[in-house]
Amino acid sequence: MRALIAALVVVLVAACGADDKPATTYAAPTAVFGESLAVLGWNMSVSNLRFDGNYALFDVDAAPAEPVGPRAKPEDIRFGLYGALAHPIEATGIGSCKDVADLGIQPLSATPDRLTGTVCIGPARDQVQVRGVYVYSPRERIPGTTTARPAAFPVGLPENRDTDTGLTLRTTSLDAFDADGAMLDPLALGDPEAFTGNGYMLIGLQIDGLAAQYREVSDQRGGPTMVVVAPTLPPPGLSHACDTYGASVLVLPDASRDTVQVKVSLCTQGEINSALLYATVSLIGTHAALWTR
Repeated sequence: MRALIAALVVVLVAACGADDKPATTYAAPTAVFGESLAVLGWNMSVSNLRFDGNYALFDVDAAPAEPVGPRAKPEDIRFGLYGALAHPIEATGIGSCKDVADLGIQPLSATPDRLTGTVCIGPARDQVQVRGVYVYSPRERIPGTTTARPAAFPVGLPENRDTDTGLTLRTTSLDAFDADGAMLDPLALGDPEAFTGNGYMLIGLQIDGLAAQYREVSDQRGGPTMVVVAPTLPPPGLSHACDTYGASVLVLPDASRDTVQVKVSLCTQGEINSALLYATVSLIGTHAALWTR
C-alpha cells in the first residue's frame, strides 16, 4: 500500500512539473491572448485580436521587466501574424496604423515606462488562418548565430542550405529601383550613371526546411531564427513598398505542420551600390514571444 501511495506521489509530482514548464513554439514563450509574457526586456500582453477590412488589429500593453534593465526600443519592436499563412505579415508596432482609416482606436505609443495601444497589420486577407500574434526585434540577436550571404542584383541569393538551421533559401524574385522609383534593367550594370544616388531592391525569398530539425535548432539556441536583409533605412525610407515589406521577418511556422514553407518579400535600401550590388541576407537567432487564441 505504501509503495502504491509513493508511486502515485511521484506521478503527481511529475505531472505538476510538466504543467509548470512554460509552453514554447520554436523556443518562443507562448501564452493565450490576455496573458503577460516577459520578452525583450518588457512584461508584455497582447489581447483583443479582431479584423476590420483587410487589417488585423490587436491591443498591446507592456511595462519594463526591470526599472533600469536593458530592453528593446519601442521603435524596434515588430509584430507578426501567426498561423498557416502562405506569406508572413508583419509590421513595426509604432506607426503601424498610419494607413488605417479612423476606427476609433488609439495607435500604439510609448513612454519611458509604458508601451500601450493598438497595432494594425495588413493587408491580411486570409484571416481564417490567423491563430495568433508574435513579437520580436530585429536588433535582438543571440550571439554566435549569425550567417550572412551576398544577394547582389541581378542574381539575388543563389539557392543554398544553411547547415546550422537546416533551412534552405532561394530567390524567387528580384526587382531593383532608383530613388525616384524607376525600375532598373540588368543591362543597367553597364551604365555608370545608373548607379548614383540612392536606390532600393525588393527581394522575394522561399524558405524551406523540416520542422523537426528547425525546432531542435531553435530549442538549442533559445529562440527561433529571423531573416534580415541589409542595408536598410528607418521609415519612411525610399518607398512605401519598403515600409510594407520591411527588412526582416521571423521564421515562426505553424507548429502543427511538419515542414517549414515560407514565402517572404524584403527590401534593401540606401546608397544604390550598397543596396543593390552589396546587399546581404542574414539568418540570425533571436528571442521572441507568441500569443495564441
